[in-house]
Amino acid sequence: MMSHRQGNAQRISALDERAETLHLKRGMGIADARAMHPSIDIVEADPEADRRLLEGLADWCDRYTPLVALDGSDGLFLDVTGCTHLFGGERAMLDDILSRFFHQGFDVRAGLAATPGAAWAAARFSGDRIVAGGEEEALLAPLPLAALRIEPAIRDSLESVGLRTAGAVMAAPRAPLARRFGASLLLRLDQALGRLDEAVSPRLPIAPLSVERHLAEPVTLTEEIERLVGMLATTLKSDLERRGEGARTLALLLFRVDGAVSRIALGTSRPMREPLLIQKLFHERLAALEQDIDAGYGFDLVRLSVLATAAFDMQQADLAGDVTDDGADIALFADRIRARLGDGAVLKPVVVESHLPEHAVATIPFTEVLRKTTPPKKPDKITTPAPTTVFRRERPIRLFRSPEPVEVPATEMPEGPPLNFRWRRALYRVTRAEGPERIAAEWWREAASDPVTSTRDYFRIEDTDGRRYWLYRQGLYGNPQVPPRWFLHGVFA
Repeated sequence: MMSHRQGNAQRISALDERAETLHLKRGMGIADARAMHPSIDIVEADPEADRRLLEGLADWCDRYTPLVALDGSDGLFLDVTGCTHLFGGERAMLDDILSRFFHQGFDVRAGLAATPGAAWAAARFSGDRIVAGGEEEALLAPLPLAALRIEPAIRDSLESVGLRTAGAVMAAPRAPLARRFGASLLLRLDQALGRLDEAVSPRLPIAPLSVERHLAEPVTLTEEIERLVGMLATTLKSDLERRGEGARTLALLLFRVDGAVSRIALGTSRPMREPLLIQKLFHERLAALEQDIDAGYGFDLVRLSVLATAAFDMQQADLAGDVTDDGADIALFADRIRARLGDGAVLKPVVVESHLPEHAVATIPFTEVLRKTTPPKKPDKITTPAPTTVFRRERPIRLFRSPEPVEVPATEMPEGPPLNFRWRRALYRVTRAEGPERIAAEWWREAASDPVTSTRDYFRIEDTDGRRYWLYRQGLYGNPQVPPRWFLHGVFA
């Protein structure tokens, strides 16, 4: 028996069959239960652990249908439309589910019907029953009001007026029921009877393409899994060719015989459908996760799914039949590194539309494409186009991630370069200087609202040893409240 705290009292949250025979009920106080049966064993409930277990069972049920949804804290919805023939029919499929759960140590109840409401009622009140289409009303009629999945307050109100079964509610006039008990009562009733559709929202996205292999003998070795991946990828290739697409995101699902499921996903920088390349990527991924994947008694079902696709551009071959693609090898190399070390292992620099040097370049994962954003157009009363000028901007070889402050004791003139500066406790004497190059933040950003603090005057500085630096002065002279500050932003050599 399990308990949880409700308000200031500890109450029963779950019972086993033996506790139910002792006339104990959910919601009963623990003190009352111990007074009736002092020897009962009570365990504190762990909702998070129960949720993880339910999600693990939902992953395992994915072997029957990809449309699996959670039903509260103790149930699952499986939309098996079009899937039952793969397991020999409805009864064979239901028996297989119950048998596998039993061997895993779970006592479950299942129901199969044309509507989610009827299946829910059959599983919880009628045992392992298959309800044929049109028999929903006969199923619900003798069942209590709880079979309609209505709120407890509505259920208590119905019982107070003598309506204690679903059949009594169905026989009553609809208009008075709606006025007194609300539209939700009729909604649940119509959904259970199939008069209104009720969608089952799956907890995971549905893969557009998927192939699987049921194994008579479970596999445990990584080499065997990789060989199966190659076989499944070969089957996927023909489907991708027919659609004119390539895979961008792939998922490998390994169903263990005892119910555990391992889900391994990876992405590609380019649309891919060559089985050998897909097998190489999963070789790297499986090698990285070898310590985390527990084969146990083996995997009896292996599935390869394509979660995301993109248009596949065919490459023109030369007269010898060879296809030259300069970026293919680099893309494959990056994909293999990412498969083994993670998406953040390979990054690429991209140019960003920003005047500030530290914001003009960003690093993104190799597979991502930078979204181009057009800044708002600044209103300008002058309609005459400005003259075109060409300015060669020289930038340092190494740009610091964040500008480092330096001390400048003196300058040639208020707006000129420094005569010397102190950086990291070392004094550097300036022999040559070029500048200034004025850079300010974009006008549409909040940082540009104060031109005094956002304006930078950059100088290219050379010291007595020939080393060159990139310094800037932030702020302007003449403001005693905010004196200018100097920073070192990069080095040329």
